[in-house]
Amino acid sequence: MQKKAPKIDPSLVADFPLFNDMKKEDIGDILEKGVAKHYKKGDRFFDQFDEATHFFLMLDGYLEVSKTTEEGSQVIMRHFGVGELFGVAPAIAQKNYPATSRALVDCVAILWENKFWDLFLVEHPQFIKNAYSAIGQRLAQSQERIVEMSTEQVERRVAHAVMRLTHQCGVKTETGILIDFPVSRQDIAEMTGTTLHTVSRLFSAWSTKGLMQVGRQKIEVLEAHKLALLAQGH
Repeated sequence: MQKKAPKIDPSLVADFPLFNDMKKEDIGDILEKGVAKHYKKGDRFFDQFDEATHFFLMLDGYLEVSKTTEEGSQVIMRHFGVGELFGVAPAIAQKNYPATSRALVDCVAILWENKFWDLFLVEHPQFIKNAYSAIGQRLAQSQERIVEMSTEQVERRVAHAVMRLTHQCGVKTETGILIDFPVSRQDIAEMTGTTLHTVSRLFSAWSTKGLMQVGRQKIEVLEAHKLALLAQGH
């Protein structure tokens, strides 16, 4: 169930990379053309193959993007957090969303109708430039994941996945870095192309060594440097 959220003050988003080198009045104009909405945990922003009608900016919360293969298997593609643009089908000339996007916690997002993409291209080219910069970074990250899946042993792939989540969605605690949304061993398995049993075995070994603490849908990395070394094959 979704409900309309209050109007967004441009000063609250001015520090997002999406609005780098933009004037406050230009940011305000862009925000006024969008609609801010609340999404409950588990709500879907869109489903795979749905007609692409809007693009989105996350203001609060985290979401998961996943694809379902022809065989029916689910593959988690990426997680998005505060300040990130997603569902940008018009940027890649797609008429349908290529994946499903689901709220991992209660979220607030701004959505714009796709027609505004071309308008922003003319009226706010810096916004579009920043958006394509972010899309380019994601493409590079996707290529890195393909290399990992093709060439690395499973231990390195899983370590990379956990470290990637700490960088994207990690919150510092007194003892380490907590991944700031519910994430399960099965989620990690789907992200890395391995099995639940393998992830459980690795997590158990790493917990015994003091590298991490794992609870029900909760992961806290205690020794990020050592886990990063594992990801690098050391």
